[in-house]
Amino acid sequence: MSIKSDSRHLYLQVIDKIKQDIESGIFKPHGKLPSEFELSKTLGVSRATLREALRILEEDNVVTRKHGVGTFVNQKPIVSSGIEQLNSVTFMIEQAGKEAGSQYYSTELIDPTEEERNKFKPFDLTQLVKIERIRTADGKPVVFCIDKVPEGLIPIEIANKQDSLFKLMEEHAQKRISYAITYIEPVSYNEKIFNILNCDFDQSLLLLKQMHYTDDDKPVLYSLNYFRSDVFSFHVLRKRV
Repeated sequence: MSIKSDSRHLYLQVIDKIKQDIESGIFKPHGKLPSEFELSKTLGVSRATLREALRILEEDNVVTRKHGVGTFVNQKPIVSSGIEQLNSVTFMIEQAGKEAGSQYYSTELIDPTEEERNKFKPFDLTQLVKIERIRTADGKPVVFCIDKVPEGLIPIEIANKQDSLFKLMEEHAQKRISYAITYIEPVSYNEKIFNILNCDFDQSLLLLKQMHYTDDDKPVLYSLNYFRSDVFSFHVLRKRV
């Protein structure tokens, strides 16, 4: 069925039509789209127009194109969250109507690298408490978390028994985390993390690197959180100034 029905660029109409067909169940998650020849003929557009639409849909994580194989529909993220506010992973999962849980992977004392010493200045680091956790939604692993805290700010002997490091730090060291500086990066294959999160080989992860600060601007917690991109999506509210 042709989509030439309004004045917008054709590739925008193609994007809308494919999204509508996904929402209606014509194209199902993890399913393969028809070939470019078939799809362009059905929609009544050129293959160049179709390819531009598919390129944008892939950038938006709606589809994945596999060279020589075809184009596949991605699972729609279950958790969509703004990152303007410093919310916990538990909060994000529960807001999506899922039951949040934690599985501890490891807890250890490590010697800080020179980069980590610089990140935690003005702390004079001797060792860091490194905690690795798997966060679950309805029992399924969806986030792998690596947290690093200067020794002494949390008691290592109970670090793997407390769901909230924020709360543990407040109770033990009277340090209240006020804000964080966050960087988001896409991550390709990592054998350890992909196995833990049951990811497909060609799936991507979203890595949030966060340094957390107290009210008086002291860095007290560095986190690396690996989110399954088929479960989580993040957005930012931007205002014109």
